[in-house]
Amino acid sequence: MDRFIHFENQVCLITGAGSETGIGFCTAKILARLGGRIALISTTDRIHDRAEELRALGAEAKGYVADLMDRTQVSQVIDQVIADFGAIDVLVNNAGMAQIGEPEDFTEFADLTFESWDTSIDRNLTLCFNVTRKVLPFMKTQRYGRIVNVSSVTGPVVSNPGEAAYSAAKAAVIGMSRAIAIEAAKDHIMINNVLPGWIATASQTESEAAGGQNTPAGRGGSPEEVANMIVFLASKEASYITGQAFIVDGGNTIQEYKGPSELYY
Repeated sequence: MDRFIHFENQVCLITGAGSETGIGFCTAKILARLGGRIALISTTDRIHDRAEELRALGAEAKGYVADLMDRTQVSQVIDQVIADFGAIDVLVNNAGMAQIGEPEDFTEFADLTFESWDTSIDRNLTLCFNVTRKVLPFMKTQRYGRIVNVSSVTGPVVSNPGEAAYSAAKAAVIGMSRAIAIEAAKDHIMINNVLPGWIATASQTESEAAGGQNTPAGRGGSPEEVANMIVFLASKEASYITGQAFIVDGGNTIQEYKGPSELYY
């Protein structure tokens, strides 16, 4: 029986795929199982372990180490991916939020330093711009492409204390995507955003886990559940969907009441 979605002969580039339990690598594994040729990028050498795991599954895969906030490194690594694979058909912009050796800053806005603001905007918005700006011309030349940005419900829909810069960046990614969507659709390039809520990755905190328990679904989501949405939007079948934002949060953002269940629901 033919598979509904497949990625045979498609080159799929996933950024921020170093964590073996993260959304990026979960996405890569699904794309690999569906026949994709996989290029992975992260900031540390552990990306080579992730690529080896995919090769052990029978996939063609290669890992690359680069700081995607550095435009020189972005240019070099994307050129190398194209030299190695010959194309980039799918781009999943998952990198952002946290970086090894660079803890998140949850300082409230009135006390936020300019340096912290700039770093968060660079990591969560400009990084996505850097990679997309480099890849998009190649997609336009081949007149095909799928770009999926991993944004967040934090910023576009809700927010938290100490997350002004992160919220601003993640909301801006969606605004940027809408402009790109209008410009690129004529070249059969679709760009969309996936907005995870409380997801049970290895980096999830105790408070984030508790937040997941209070969703309508009664639990945090798995990285695979987010990856499934990314994979569909990255497929040829998502051919008339562009500039959109898809929330994957177990219904958390649709509920008005978030107090104790014994007092309401």
